[in-house]
Amino acid sequence: MATTPQDPAAAPRRKVSRHRGEGQWAVGHFTPLNGNEQFKKDDDGLNVRARIETIYSKRGFDSIDPNDLRGRMRWWGLYTQRKPGIDGGKTAILEPEELDDKYFMLRVRIDGGRLTTEQLRVIGEVSQEFARGTADLTDRQNVQYHWIRIEDVPEIWERLEAVGLSTTEACGDTPRVILGSPVAGIAEDEIIDGTPAIDAIHGRIIGNKDFSNLPRKFKSAISGSPLLDVAHEINDIAFVGVKHPEHGPGFDVWVGGGLSTNPKIGQRLGAWVPLDEVPDVYEGVISIFRDYGYRRLRTRARLKFLVADWGIEKFRQILEDDYLKRKLVDGPAPDQPVARWRDHVGVHRQKDGLFYVGFAPRVGRVDGATLTKIAELAAAHGSGRLRTTVEQKMIVLDVAQEQIDSLVQGLEALDLRVNPSPFRRGTMACTGIEYCKLAIVETKARGASLIDELERRIPEFEEPITININGCPNACARIQVADIGLKGQLVLDGEGNQVEGFQVHLGGALGLEAAFGRKVRGLKVTSDELPDYIERVLKRFQEERADGERFATWATRAGEESLT
Repeated sequence: MATTPQDPAAAPRRKVSRHRGEGQWAVGHFTPLNGNEQFKKDDDGLNVRARIETIYSKRGFDSIDPNDLRGRMRWWGLYTQRKPGIDGGKTAILEPEELDDKYFMLRVRIDGGRLTTEQLRVIGEVSQEFARGTADLTDRQNVQYHWIRIEDVPEIWERLEAVGLSTTEACGDTPRVILGSPVAGIAEDEIIDGTPAIDAIHGRIIGNKDFSNLPRKFKSAISGSPLLDVAHEINDIAFVGVKHPEHGPGFDVWVGGGLSTNPKIGQRLGAWVPLDEVPDVYEGVISIFRDYGYRRLRTRARLKFLVADWGIEKFRQILEDDYLKRKLVDGPAPDQPVARWRDHVGVHRQKDGLFYVGFAPRVGRVDGATLTKIAELAAAHGSGRLRTTVEQKMIVLDVAQEQIDSLVQGLEALDLRVNPSPFRRGTMACTGIEYCKLAIVETKARGASLIDELERRIPEFEEPITININGCPNACARIQVADIGLKGQLVLDGEGNQVEGFQVHLGGALGLEAAFGRKVRGLKVTSDELPDYIERVLKRFQEERADGERFATWATRAGEESLT
């Protein structure tokens, strides 16, 4: 495959235009146009590991170079966390060094969400020994620690890597974790198992310096499930299982999705790709991003902006002509998913006659002791295989029918619900102001208490509902595509005091009817008012909905008086 070398000095000579443009390497713009591009040019982020192991872990936090601290260390899953006691009003005012605590968030990447009981046990042990018990499940199938000291990082890496886990490129301007269907290879209704492609991409791309200096992060997903269970619509690249009428099972390719402050739904290339060609197409797309991606403004440095500017026809042409050197086969779009929930929670039969059991913690918040106990339960009742999901849930695989009741009882004793309420099942929250330097409001505790309140107030509510809570505008919790999306900000209460609150998005959705939620003019809700507001809106939905109508459909057509 023809690609542009990662090292600008090794690139073919091109005529450089006089203006700086968007910093695209492929048109000759190699001069760094911002601080991030400069520190990446100065030294590859992957190289910082050696300094962490030989210098920073021995000399302590104060010895860390600022460009490593707030830049390159992300290439190994490390972010400084928020200093305690700084309120949300200071988030956009203080300098980075004023927000930084001397502790880190550390993200463990779990490609395809695949874990063994041994791996989960080690994750739990690391949490208890080095992270004050913290270990959150994310909506990208990862696990995140907090309170990590730089002195402990080398030993944490040693323990994780001894069982086949890694933090390599879990953050930074890199190819992030590859999402995969958590029931790949076992689901009765699976179209195709994408696991071999995930493994091939990981081996080819992750840790490869040809792809370790991207304009910004690169998010990807591969699933052959008819449930469309990896949020493919909002990834930079996604491969979705389909059956071609002539060629059989393969993948439909989507590019250019993403949320944050300028959300875009991914677009279909219109191409069908067989399983063994998925890694080549992935490499072609990520190479286009590396070579043509915008490097001038960080706010426009995602692939979605390039796709929007080029159009999908030009993007496919460049991919085929300049990178793959061949034409792709045209193919069908995926079918509409038949199930409303895509999280695999509950008890489900596998294609081999065994069962998998999916369960829901509260907004992804678990801890090391709980993860260790989950590992013990999975070892005792299954084959030793578990999965994380993109909905902050977890699954135990390979459970015999006679073991189901005992496993469910063990999980329920840990407050992990196999048959959760719609509120427990559908509420998601980002890290929030507790640890995140970008956050404005608290999220995890707010989400947990909201679940309890709604279960108490509307116990009869049984419709699928997603309530996504984000601590800032960056949409890590996917607020724009939730039934009820809550974007954290400071608002005025009834007495004119500035307090934590949320801007409300209503009626967002993923699936083949993917859409962003609407914002009702002037609608902002304080954190304290949140249970009252959601109760009121859900009861109006119950009263006004047509037979079988989904919340998102109702919220799109409802008058503003019903939504306030």
